Amino acid sequence: MTFESIFVLLSLLGMVIALISDKMRPGMVLFSVVVLFLCVGILSPKEMLEGFSNKGMITVAMLFLVSEGIRQSGALGQVIKKLLPQGKTTVFKAQLRMLPSIAFISAFLNNTPVVVIFAPIIKRWADSVHLPATKFLIPLSYVTILGGICTLIGTSTNLVVHGMILEAGYEGFTMFELGKVGIFIAIAGIIYIFLFSKKLLPDVRTDNTVPAEEIEDGEMMHRVEAVLGSRFPGINKTLSEFDFKRHYGADVKEIKRSGQRITGDLSQVVLRDGDTLVVMADDSFVKTWGESSVFVMLANGQDTEPVPGKKTRWFALMLLILMIVGATVGELPVMQELLPGVKLDMFFFVSITTIIMAWTKIFPARKYTKYISWDILITIACAFAISKAMVNSGVADTVAHYIIAMSDQYGPHVLLAMLFIITNIFTELITNNAAAALAFPLALSISAQLGVSPVPFFVVICMAASASFSTPIGYQTNLIVQGIGNYKFTDFVRIGLPLNIITFIISVVLIPLIWPF
Repeated sequence: MTFESIFVLLSLLGMVIALISDKMRPGMVLFSVVVLFLCVGILSPKEMLEGFSNKGMITVAMLFLVSEGIRQSGALGQVIKKLLPQGKTTVFKAQLRMLPSIAFISAFLNNTPVVVIFAPIIKRWADSVHLPATKFLIPLSYVTILGGICTLIGTSTNLVVHGMILEAGYEGFTMFELGKVGIFIAIAGIIYIFLFSKKLLPDVRTDNTVPAEEIEDGEMMHRVEAVLGSRFPGINKTLSEFDFKRHYGADVKEIKRSGQRITGDLSQVVLRDGDTLVVMADDSFVKTWGESSVFVMLANGQDTEPVPGKKTRWFALMLLILMIVGATVGELPVMQELLPGVKLDMFFFVSITTIIMAWTKIFPARKYTKYISWDILITIACAFAISKAMVNSGVADTVAHYIIAMSDQYGPHVLLAMLFIITNIFTELITNNAAAALAFPLALSISAQLGVSPVPFFVVICMAASASFSTPIGYQTNLIVQGIGNYKFTDFVRIGLPLNIITFIISVVLIPLIWPF
């Protein structure tokens, strides 16, 4: 092996360790590795920066704004309230009514705002009908993931892989192409959740440490749950080092993490991304910090989402529908013949939708930067550079040759299964976009060395990188519901591992049939 190959392998190993240890945000970890590759000449400045101008990455950025526009229109909050059954019901009946619809919604919107809006509403509803909220919150996260794999825009991972395919000189995915296999995975996954979630998920874990209301200094104080985001300034600091009350005017009474409720000496607890803080705050806390990017979600047992008029909600939904239909129709050959000089793809229509939403004030245009998850975008941009470094150094070819040698007598089907397993392990331990970045050059090299079509390998990366069901750390929506539902790590393993296996079996069987080698 050359010096470049050894250096890249050691750097990638360090990157994986850093991502698992969660000492820094994924974007900064990947950016640090990319800078190392630049310093030793494995990447040129042009190759390092190409990801930041990639169409797929910019499409993800604008989809954040479109999702925010739908959120601020109040449409999502109204939808979930209509889906939730009122009066006496059962876990199965309630799931049957809401989960398929949520999966459909998440096929076209970013998963995080869907979960952020739906989770507190579902929790309040479950309490009101005397059902355990723990039977609904993990399923909520899972169906958003299952819905997301069905379309090109359902998850950023699909767009990342799509962008890498275009960079490699191949034809990318159409809007609903991934749905040829994704819909079967989604249906099987939802049926599995219907049948087994009631048995596998825990009963409600009572929250009785902090009273719902307290009166301090003559002022009404409320119990608020705040899920910490990556921009929270106190990450990796103790509460004694970061004065929460001075910054936000609220007292921390409890910290929820990995199903554990910490109520002892809170001053010495190191705060982490995804922690849920139970705080006592007045009515102004949620109003002041509700749109702040330092908190992924704030829930105080009351409706805090905006409820604009019906015209705004319908206009926002109409824009979303036109964006989806336009991108789908624009990919048809007849449209390409009518307008040969215009590329009517998702990037084209999401750009138009974003501008219309901004100028019609569906989301506040002055605050647009706060609605974009910059860490995800940096992660995506660096993912392109890391994939390029794996190709330039020869690591991709070397690893692919080793994998092929291990399974030489079994053919491409076994290699497809191995690529799924490798990608899925990475996505459970690090992040979905970083997992796709590591797997993509392997897919290119394996297909090239075998002399077969790379498309099945591209599709399997999309399925495996999104199938983050067995741990709460691989997907942000899992972290969000973990804090709200007070789930333990083992709760995700118990219900999520069979779902990973279901995704694996369907992917390995169907993908070669739909996209032959």
